Amino acid sequence: MTPSILVTDKSGAPMRGFLSSNQTYYYPVLLSEMSPWLIASVVAAEDKRFFYHSGVDVQAILRAGVQNVSSGKTVSGASTITQQLVRAIEPRPKTWRGKISEAYQAGQWEKTHTKEEILEDYFNRIEFGNLTQGVQAASQFYFGVDAADLSLAQAAFLVGLIKSPTRYNPLTHFARAKKRQEYVLSRLKNEEMIEEEMYQMALAEPIILQAQTRLFDAPHFMQFVRPLLPENVPQVRTTLDKELQLYAEKLVKTYISKLSEENITNAAIVIVENVTGAVLTYIGSADFHHARNQGQVDGVRALRQPGSALKPFVYGLAFEKKQLSPGTLIADEDTFFDDGFRPRNYDEKFHGLVSARSALACSYNVPAVKVAEKIGAPALLNLLHDVGFSELNRTADFYGLGLSLGNGEVQLLHLTNAYATLARGGNFKPLTVAWEPLVLLEGKPHRVLSEQTSYLVSHILADNQARAAAFGLNSALVVPFEMAAKTGTSKDYKDNFALGYTPRWTIGVWVGNFDASPMRRVSGVTGAGPLLHDLAVYMQQKYPSDPFHMPDGITQVQVCTQTGLLAGPSCKHTQEEVFLADNLPAVCDGKHQTNKNVRIVSPLDGDIYQYDTALPNSLQKINFVAVCAETKCAWKLDGKKWPQTSCSFWYPLEKGKHNAEVFCGGKTDTVHFEVLK
Repeated sequence: MTPSILVTDKSGAPMRGFLSSNQTYYYPVLLSEMSPWLIASVVAAEDKRFFYHSGVDVQAILRAGVQNVSSGKTVSGASTITQQLVRAIEPRPKTWRGKISEAYQAGQWEKTHTKEEILEDYFNRIEFGNLTQGVQAASQFYFGVDAADLSLAQAAFLVGLIKSPTRYNPLTHFARAKKRQEYVLSRLKNEEMIEEEMYQMALAEPIILQAQTRLFDAPHFMQFVRPLLPENVPQVRTTLDKELQLYAEKLVKTYISKLSEENITNAAIVIVENVTGAVLTYIGSADFHHARNQGQVDGVRALRQPGSALKPFVYGLAFEKKQLSPGTLIADEDTFFDDGFRPRNYDEKFHGLVSARSALACSYNVPAVKVAEKIGAPALLNLLHDVGFSELNRTADFYGLGLSLGNGEVQLLHLTNAYATLARGGNFKPLTVAWEPLVLLEGKPHRVLSEQTSYLVSHILADNQARAAAFGLNSALVVPFEMAAKTGTSKDYKDNFALGYTPRWTIGVWVGNFDASPMRRVSGVTGAGPLLHDLAVYMQQKYPSDPFHMPDGITQVQVCTQTGLLAGPSCKHTQEEVFLADNLPAVCDGKHQTNKNVRIVSPLDGDIYQYDTALPNSLQKINFVAVCAETKCAWKLDGKKWPQTSCSFWYPLEKGKHNAEVFCGGKTDTVHFEVLK
């Protein structure tokens, strides 16, 4: 019989028990690991001549026969411990033929086994009710202690259950079980195995049952891991952090309960320790037992479209191939690609010339597709395979350039480890789900991207200023420490993803519905983002992480924001940017300064802004940006002069229709926009 499997977290805290092949909780232990009171109690109550007979107690048979005949019914049995063991191993019918077979087999056991071996097998095989088989499982279930730590009173109580685990079930018939215990104690006293004082102390000791609902922690994780375990392993120490798991489960339930109006019913979470690849948290749904919301579906491994969550790998590959740098300018404009593919941005706007940094941080779609076109869909698909997306099993032609926008279905488990690959500096590592025995998921360690390329991607994803134009300065992705973060929303708002990582850990979050019904226009930053935020803050407290380390081979230089080239002496609009040291752009020749035109690039003409009721008014600001040849700009809002002279600044939102004018180098530009409340 294969034993039950006790599954613990990484520190040994119990989380789940899997039934034995006999469909019981069964944890075999050595005789030396059992309380001596168990042996004394069972011999006194069940077989006082155990150490003297050869498997069958003739005296007990004669005594039982006389008692049963004189009373006209069965009032006494004569089965020895050895016979009971034989019956537990191979049940027989309660007939004379069955009894004879049982007695014969008991005699054979006595010839081939010592009394100690028989007792050990007996205490491990006998059932104690409520799916407990063996004294270790019974001790843990009824009293919350190991068999070695049972007191005399507890040992006698358990031995009392052996006669009939159903009749004496302490959870339903405690008084019967207690009376049976008193009988066992009296047998111990009568057989002079204990003295009167010890007998009275045992009778007076309260029997406090610790029996609780069986542990059922991390159900989706347990279903996933169970088939991966080797046979005959009595205990498994997983990689989970039970405290973190329970915190995240509670957080998910609270979060989902507040979002019913947005038609969000479920969420899934994976948290990975980067260096080891250990899965610290695995939550497949908001409520495993919620049938209407399909709670038993495992959202960690369900195939969903990740949307923009794949964009970091698009830009990462372009950086690696030196076809792009964070400062490279890309035109975000209405563009037709092959087969009539015409992507739109989430905000339904185009933003003109934007840097690769801004395009990735703000998750603009058109620039991402343009970069994917440059590197090629086959190369992108190969990279995604390299970071673990084995489920992307169609051809590059099937996915096309839409792969850059997440049109292929992936698992949250693989998506989280792909981001952990970036956090590790470009090294892919298979995930680990158990330490003892060691259980690794598919894949072999290998380098996917250079450390320098990974740093460029992480630097952009951790840049709150760069994403502020799309998400605001105080979005859910902002935490009080350095964290790279990215969101993704699938087509028709059916899936939300939010990924965040530091050098030490990576968090993957999905929210949505298993029936594929769409959420009510909930984006990744407003849907999965708040969950990521709260988990990240908790993780930083529990697993503190340092900022990202800039590796050798990275250079920080000033670039001209109007050309994306290294700033020349005549460039007036510059900012610091990071580059691969061996992939620096040319120095700007300043010819763009001869262009005296001025242009407002934020807000764009016709933009409509909406107040976010979840944020204080002081944080509801618009980023005003003008491109011109001078270092200072003069502004007017609705015909009134502003005191600002910068060409780029933030200004609080005000309800209504507005027009903004900028004056620079003798030229002017005007845009009209609206703010809704």
